[in-house]
Amino acid sequence: MTPMISKGVSEEAYDGRRRAQWLAGEARAAGVARRDMLRLLAAAGGASVLALAAPRAEATAGTRSSAPGIVKPLPSDRFTIRGTNAETKFESLSETGHRTPASHFFVRNHTSTPRLDAKTWKLKIWGDGLRDGPREFTLSDLKRLPSVSRTAFVECAGNARSFFATQQGTPVSGTPWTLGAIGNAHWRGARLSDVLRLAGVSRHAVDVLPRGLDADYVTDDGTNLGRVRRPLPLSKAMDDVILAYEMNDAPLPPDHGYPVRILAPSWVGIASIKWLGDIEVSTTPLYSPWNTDFYRLFGEAYPDEGSAPLTRQTLKSAFELPWNASLPAARTHHLTGRSWSASGAITRVDISTDEGATWHPAHLNDKPQTSSWTRWTTTWHPKTPGPTTLLARATDTTGRTQPETTVHNAQGYLFDAVVRHVVRVV
Repeated sequence: MTPMISKGVSEEAYDGRRRAQWLAGEARAAGVARRDMLRLLAAAGGASVLALAAPRAEATAGTRSSAPGIVKPLPSDRFTIRGTNAETKFESLSETGHRTPASHFFVRNHTSTPRLDAKTWKLKIWGDGLRDGPREFTLSDLKRLPSVSRTAFVECAGNARSFFATQQGTPVSGTPWTLGAIGNAHWRGARLSDVLRLAGVSRHAVDVLPRGLDADYVTDDGTNLGRVRRPLPLSKAMDDVILAYEMNDAPLPPDHGYPVRILAPSWVGIASIKWLGDIEVSTTPLYSPWNTDFYRLFGEAYPDEGSAPLTRQTLKSAFELPWNASLPAARTHHLTGRSWSASGAITRVDISTDEGATWHPAHLNDKPQTSSWTRWTTTWHPKTPGPTTLLARATDTTGRTQPETTVHNAQGYLFDAVVRHVVRVV
């Protein structure tokens, strides 16, 4: 059997080996027929990915006060509705603090928010990676375990996707997020590692597969992909993953995973499965549609079979300012924004108010932390009326700085280039 992966093995190396095992037929496609998985994987590298990555549920639907399957209110001054999803308007965050309130937190739903009863909810841990068979945990069981708290962002892998087309002239498929598919909250829950140990995880286990309790996801061509699920290598599961039951010191709201969700800090949002129902523990690598045809990089810069499944998010910055905002000339404006990185803490944010001709550092308002954003402030005294472009460029503790452009991929993931924020001085 495959030995347990140690924390010293890199995510990239492990995912590369898992991909090779899948292609060689040595891994399992959990919950979907292998013939369908191979068809989807082949489609993801070609033109038909457009139909798979942009299903009905992700069509842009303009701005309105509700969305199919979302429970909480979605006032138009806070959200842009995108099918079954709701994107936060970044300017609305200027009235909030470091944490994103649930009232402003974006919603990414593949289907619709289920209404679950915490009193009857149970988490089933099962699979051949356990020593003694399946084990169930109630919410009360989880709350009796030592709790851990973490302030961290959850960000969709496709956040900022629309800029591939609008800035780089390279259209992509999927929900056309701007920068609001992210929220930063204080999470509390049980360590997944503690639960796996209690369940009797074997030394031969290599993958865990959390699965949600939302409805089955069906593509436009009628393929039923089952419930949303995505495997984690055991090294990640035993490291910093939380079974979160609180968000900002309150029970999780329905749209954000009630009663329990996965929180996988720094990783793409799909890894933080909402409405957790069961976790398979496996001695062989596991795959699902959410790390074969979705959430991998396809395109001219990548192998025909795509990149390794996406793990860490990337580096971004955003102004807390409406798009095409009108700002009076001959006045001092206090511009605010936020920058974040999944690989390190933010060390510097540089601002340009003249379309990149000159740059100056912004003031950082928070103690920078990995997996959590940093708010910043700068002043600007424009003199000449007319259109101009504001730029914010972040650098993190790994030494990485946002680039001018992002390498194109067909599904528009991990856009990290400096965003051109157009305003008008009046």
